[in-house]
Amino acid sequence: MSRKTRRRHAAARDPRGHWLFLIIVLPVMFAMLMFQGWTDNEIDTAKTRRPCTTPVPRAVDKGGPVLRIKDGKVSSASMPARTVALTFDGGPDPVWTPRLLDLLRKHHAHATFFLYGAKAAEHPDLVRKIRAAGHEIGSNTYTGADLGTSSSARTGLELSLTQSALAGSSGVRTGLLRMPQTTAMDTLCGGEWKAAQRVAADGYTLVTADKWYRKPSQGVVRQFSQNETAYQEAQKLLGDRRVDRFTTVTAGVGAKAGDTPASTPASLWERLEGHALLWAGAIGRTFTNAMAWVLAIAGALGLLRLVTLVFFARAHVRRLTRFRPGSPWLREVNDPVTVIVPAYNEEAGIEATVRSLLASTHPHLQIIVVDDGSTDRTADLATWIDDPRISVIRQINSGKATALNTGLAHAAHDIVVMVDADTVFEADAVHQLIQPLAHPAIGAVSGNTKVGNRRSLLGRWQHLEYVFGFNLDRRMFEVLECMPTVPGAIGAFRRDALMGVGGVSEDTLAEDTDLTMSLWRAGWRVVYEETAVAWTEVPTSLRQLWRQRYRWCFGTLQSMWKHRRAAVELGPAGRFGRRGLSYLVLFQVLLPLIAPIVDLFALYGALFLSPVQSAGIWCAFLAVQLICAGYALRLDGERMRSLWAMPFQLFVYRQLMYLVVIQSVVAALLGARLTWHRMHRSGTAAQQLRSHDHEELSSI
Repeated sequence: MSRKTRRRHAAARDPRGHWLFLIIVLPVMFAMLMFQGWTDNEIDTAKTRRPCTTPVPRAVDKGGPVLRIKDGKVSSASMPARTVALTFDGGPDPVWTPRLLDLLRKHHAHATFFLYGAKAAEHPDLVRKIRAAGHEIGSNTYTGADLGTSSSARTGLELSLTQSALAGSSGVRTGLLRMPQTTAMDTLCGGEWKAAQRVAADGYTLVTADKWYRKPSQGVVRQFSQNETAYQEAQKLLGDRRVDRFTTVTAGVGAKAGDTPASTPASLWERLEGHALLWAGAIGRTFTNAMAWVLAIAGALGLLRLVTLVFFARAHVRRLTRFRPGSPWLREVNDPVTVIVPAYNEEAGIEATVRSLLASTHPHLQIIVVDDGSTDRTADLATWIDDPRISVIRQINSGKATALNTGLAHAAHDIVVMVDADTVFEADAVHQLIQPLAHPAIGAVSGNTKVGNRRSLLGRWQHLEYVFGFNLDRRMFEVLECMPTVPGAIGAFRRDALMGVGGVSEDTLAEDTDLTMSLWRAGWRVVYEETAVAWTEVPTSLRQLWRQRYRWCFGTLQSMWKHRRAAVELGPAGRFGRRGLSYLVLFQVLLPLIAPIVDLFALYGALFLSPVQSAGIWCAFLAVQLICAGYALRLDGERMRSLWAMPFQLFVYRQLMYLVVIQSVVAALLGARLTWHRMHRSGTAAQQLRSHDHEELSSI
């Protein structure tokens, strides 16, 4: 093995590599999304000012609209006679800023634009156009926050972010500030005056406006927004014959204000910070817009999937019984059956599994238990069951696929049933399972696996997944002729079909999925028999569940890649490839991969868009899922009381499954290799079967 390959495998085995997406990418996306949400929410929120509790100082109230505070001394300045400083707040606006610039250029006038930092970061090209046209730029804070009620930290953030936005967009700093929600000097009262003193201490020159009744011939600072009304009023004012000069604030009062600062070049570090802010804002906006579409598409696909599942489940129930017992042109299958039970350290459940098979109503069973190098009493317990139908084969630990092939080599009959060693079968399960094989085109049959240990919350979640997810999917897959997996827990096969595809392949970890796909590509059909019920024991801890689903998902990805050419083949293989593989790629790979990001955006919507609307959409989607899950439970003959656990499943279990998919995809890309893991068994599947039988007897 080359050094490069060893590094690749080492990275795949290192779990930290699998979590790179979660540790780095998701937090960064979350931070950018929250920052963008805060920015948009603050700008779009209607702002009101609290009434002043104390008036502005008299000296300031009677002074001019341009204010400086230095060393505790207050000085102000006004425009000279017949001079007007046009000032525009907010923006830049992509519609009205270009129009205002054209209007000013037409009249050879200059103005001062007090910009929102957030808008400057969103439209840096407009900031550069304002500068290039010779106009002056001032700060209107980053989001237009009311500084009179803002904390010192919030005020500092508003001002520093604005300076960064201006430095990144136009390469300048500004010393001019118009505090949001202020007009004339008398509005600098109460909390606004305290805020004015704080920002003036940082070197800002505060600019308000003259009262509306002051005549332009006296010299004024006029305040406008960047909208249609402001455009019309500015157009009217620019035609006023009483004005000799339209200029910027600094140019108009420069001589009187003395050291009133104009825009100054930003330092290299400030420009770099500004560019970083602009990039972050651009990525945040792009991400927000893209996720709005992704969320809509994902929601539509999710809803379409639920509706489709129910539709095809209904079709599956009402279909012509062409492949089922009782069909007038299909015989009942009573042929002898070989049951292969691969086992590795399954002493907790092997005896219950074998005895449930021996209690089968189907005659002529050969039961082969293949012990794959167990270190416990698995082989002994199977051997001690005194029945001539049982044979136990011991081999060194080689994996599940090898164990199945060993059993297949010793199979004496043409029908083979493969089962897991932790599964307990109902008495008629084997007989019902093999009945569809009466049709000569069918090569394999999937049984109905039910969760035995469902008393815990985790068990209930898996129970819902088996009934609502797996079994409802299988009904649809049969109708569409694209069943991707005959589960290892219970499945029936034609022996010649298995031998025709070379037995059970060791190429993937999901040997059951790999085998099923191979049968499709060999021209066989695969169906689902819901009346063949077996009870299995599911993981009882999150760690066990993670390891199991990781292996399943990783093996499924391997199988999909191995059989990817089925999508362009003809006949049953092509139908499976174009329908089954496409379904797996879309709903079991792509959507789970983006699901954490969609959840982040859903949180964004609840925080910054419309909480009521977001909650309404979520509840509506949950209601649809509950209805579909209820229908699935009804089809499987299960009680509806399990539905109470479903809302909690959406908060925890679903996210866990998404993370499993992410880790599996990353591991597959890195070239990871996994082994046949097993989980700790307690033998509770048999207890559930006895409990189920007792409930049925009680209801008779």
